[in-house]
Amino acid sequence: MARRGQPARPPAVLLSGGETTVTVRGRGRGGRNLEFLLALALALDGRAGIHALAADTDGIDGTEEAAGALVGPDSLTRAARLGLDAKAMLADNDAATIFAALGDLVMTGPTRTNVNDFRAIFVQE
Repeated sequence: MARRGQPARPPAVLLSGGETTVTVRGRGRGGRNLEFLLALALALDGRAGIHALAADTDGIDGTEEAAGALVGPDSLTRAARLGLDAKAMLADNDAATIFAALGDLVMTGPTRTNVNDFRAIFVQE
């Protein structure tokens, strides 16, 4: 979308819902939304002008107390400054630890509603 203006020209928000699938191979902490965001941050590799939010509407992502998290162009740089290896943490299914260290977890508490997982990617370029 940022490169081609498809399916919309920036600035725009891409919205999606539904539960993603995670293959658990590691021993880390996190849920589907946190895993999605860490993989997205790695795929974007600091690309300017793209921010994302992913969260679970019931306020709990998997078994974590967080509903989800936020990602921005500086997420990986800030993680590296803290000595965190984002690729290794994704391989260990440990997205909750990295977002907690960054202070980027979305904490809503239980909402007592379970409509869907929600993702919003804002592209401003």
